[in-house]
Amino acid sequence: LVLHALPASTLLLGGFLMQDGATAITIGTLVAMIALQEQLLWPLEEVLQSGVQLRTTRALFARIFDYLDRPAEIVERADPVTLDRKTLRGAVRLEDVRFSYDTSQQPTIDGVSIDIPAGSHTAIVGATGSGKTTLGYLLARLYDVDSGAIRYDGVDVRDLSFQSLTEMLGVVTQEPYLFNASIADNLRFAKPEATDGELIAAAKVAQIHATISTLPGGYDTLVGERGYRFSGGEKQRLSLARTILCNPRVLLMDEATSALDTATERAMAQALETLAEGRTTITIAHRLSTVRHADQIIVLDKGRVVERGSHEQLLALNGVYAGLVSATH
Repeated sequence: LVLHALPASTLLLGGFLMQDGATAITIGTLVAMIALQEQLLWPLEEVLQSGVQLRTTRALFARIFDYLDRPAEIVERADPVTLDRKTLRGAVRLEDVRFSYDTSQQPTIDGVSIDIPAGSHTAIVGATGSGKTTLGYLLARLYDVDSGAIRYDGVDVRDLSFQSLTEMLGVVTQEPYLFNASIADNLRFAKPEATDGELIAAAKVAQIHATISTLPGGYDTLVGERGYRFSGGEKQRLSLARTILCNPRVLLMDEATSALDTATERAMAQALETLAEGRTTITIAHRLSTVRHADQIIVLDKGRVVERGSHEQLLALNGVYAGLVSATH
């Protein structure tokens, strides 16, 4: 405020002095004073601006270091169990799993026990807030259970090495993340040594190869920050292709087709049926049409398993699942 007020004050004072006969100054003297003043104030303004930038930088670095200094909530055991990729079966078992984001509140997952045989297809459904997505977080070990256990091929997920868990489980979420790199680089994030032929094969299964082929740069096309150049459905299919390339024994899909139109969703469902052969598939879905043919359907309500069985069995019960089906029609 002072720096901006000084030039105006100089002009005002110079005007009064030019009118005073005894101490009158010339216009040349006034211009010289203004020019000198500008030369003195400009460096001072730069110094003050540097101070502002310094304080801003310190605030940003404080946030960065605060994040870096936070202890990791999910850590690998000192002597983790490493499974041979060739012997992975993909059997999943949840044993009386309990979890809460806030220990003072009602558990989000309360006493859930599910047996998912290797190579089977299990669907997890329920109303909004029933705990479906949270269960997916626990399966991917984004959080650790408060009590109970989640086992892959009989080994507690907390005892598995991160590498074994990555090789065992592939996750496709409803909000996929793409890096600001080429399509090929995004796909090779799952398998750096993948050949061009493997990229194309995975893209075909995910029903995205035709779209990529129409782009001027093909697989070398830059996807942009968080994949902004692609629609929601295209990003989901790219994420699915990346997971397919990893070739996991267990495929976890959390609303993986939520952004797809009906025709594309039907085509992808057929492709996934081929992909799921001999692979354990866990589908978390709101669209019940995508889980009708699952081997077992788990119905959650307020974090608890209230029903389980096939589509026909659950309809015959005329319970929660039947109500969800009728609500979608």
